[in-house]
Amino acid sequence: MDVPAPKPSLAPPPGKTGGKNRWTESLRAWAYILPAGLLMLAITFFPQAYQGWMAFTDYRLANLRFNVFDQGTWEKFAPPLVGFDNFVKVLTSNLAIENYDFVRLLKFNIAWTVSNVFFHVLLGIVIALALNSKNLLGRRFYRAVFVLPWAIPGLIIAFTWRNMFDRRFGAINQIIGRFNAAFGTAFPTDNRWLDATEPPAGGNIGLALASVVLVPLLLWGLNALFRARLPFWLKLLPLPVIAWAFVELLNMYRDSPMAFWAVLITNIWLGWPFMTVIATGALQSIPEELYEAARMDGATGWQQLVNITLPLLRPAMIPAVMVGTIWTFNNFNVIYFITQGGPFGRTELLVTQAYKLVFTQRLYGVAAAFSIVVFFVLLIITILQNRVTRATEAYYE
Repeated sequence: MDVPAPKPSLAPPPGKTGGKNRWTESLRAWAYILPAGLLMLAITFFPQAYQGWMAFTDYRLANLRFNVFDQGTWEKFAPPLVGFDNFVKVLTSNLAIENYDFVRLLKFNIAWTVSNVFFHVLLGIVIALALNSKNLLGRRFYRAVFVLPWAIPGLIIAFTWRNMFDRRFGAINQIIGRFNAAFGTAFPTDNRWLDATEPPAGGNIGLALASVVLVPLLLWGLNALFRARLPFWLKLLPLPVIAWAFVELLNMYRDSPMAFWAVLITNIWLGWPFMTVIATGALQSIPEELYEAARMDGATGWQQLVNITLPLLRPAMIPAVMVGTIWTFNNFNVIYFITQGGPFGRTELLVTQAYKLVFTQRLYGVAAAFSIVVFFVLLIITILQNRVTRATEAYYE
């Protein structure tokens, strides 16, 4: 019996649709993303472009009635163009603003970020390791309690800590008084936490903090630099910059007033739960078989921590560190609602200074230029951090 031959299919072969079908599919895809694209254009891209234009103008309070969509306001209310004058004033501290010094702001912002992120990560990993112990009773209770600092609104936290640092009625000074009474010590109990201009203990506490924070980071950074695949002479080029930055940060820590320690304590308490949550999730994803094999080979607990736990924590912790760096660098609530940048601008951050340029000084053009400068500073820090930590690489690379 003869079997009839199958008729050839008129459909195009797989992966080779006609031009009309591809055009239709493309239109359908663009139609799906069009609402979101228009929304992003309206609430994100246009304001950013408008801010970029404002940065090159002398935009002040008198120019608020200017409307780019109303030509009737252009001649009367349009701000004059000043080119890069705003950027020059910002970078050279040539602004008629009390206690404004861009270099000091930048150094304090870096010292603030480095010290906070260092303790966030250290405490986060240590507490996560403790909570990951199977012999610890009440692990779920501790995990629920420890995330409270992260869950409470930042405004409430800031005002609570501000009251605790009050000179006369604050809980911190009262706790110190109770400690003196219990152990016979003589620590001062009238500390001016928020308005004293002199560094505590003549700057020795700041030097101690610098030795704890900066020295390990310096050694780690130098190790990463010399392990990089670069010519040896090229590795030597950043050394003068690294030495200058180390000395400047050391002086910043030494001369920091007590208000710095107040906001540092507050933000450390506020930030470590996030790192604990990330580290706990990473720890629970490590296979138990790796530890069993290590114990069978005679590895000690320290060797298991260094060779198994920490390397496998790296893929989760490095992105968390980068996010934490950005959050801490732009941490508005703690600084503004506790010290408001005082005393005399000694605890001012770049983000709080930008806020004051807008809502206190009403220098909108300068504030726009200032914000762009802050963006590029944070971009450079993120790129360098990504390069040094190899955040986009797997732990085994």
